[in-house]
Amino acid sequence: MRLFVAGIMQGSLPGVEVHSQDYRVRVKQIVNQYYPQIEVVCPWELHPNSPDYGPDMARETLLSMAALAAQCEILVAFLPQASMGTALEMCRAYDGRRTILTISPLQSNWVVQSLSDRIFPTLVEFEAYVTGGRLLDGVKPLLGT
Repeated sequence: MRLFVAGIMQGSLPGVEVHSQDYRVRVKQIVNQYYPQIEVVCPWELHPNSPDYGPDMARETLLSMAALAAQCEILVAFLPQASMGTALEMCRAYDGRRTILTISPLQSNWVVQSLSDRIFPTLVEFEAYVTGGRLLDGVKPLLGT
């Protein structure tokens, strides 16, 4: 079983600036501690230099990460503010009937409310859910398995 960590990278920042990616480390630690059998897939680990990619490589990476999100059983989206890339990953995961857990205060945002199976206002609340043994509750099986 795989879990895809989606979340804000550049958001609305100009240029190649990037928001802190510390949340990815924390999500991975939480999941690995309580569910060591789950493989955590992190786009930032796969593409740490992605803000410097040229247009062709950026497009290829954006689309391949969205496709990868749809291939993982669980997507955890970290959205302290809107992120177009994360919205695309969530949409692909939703279309693939994957389980989407969103960490965000944006509960009235249409993407967040429409695509999420569960919304956690904070990372602390997500951690409590995982440590309570509930991460696999309602996980949708991959089609054909």
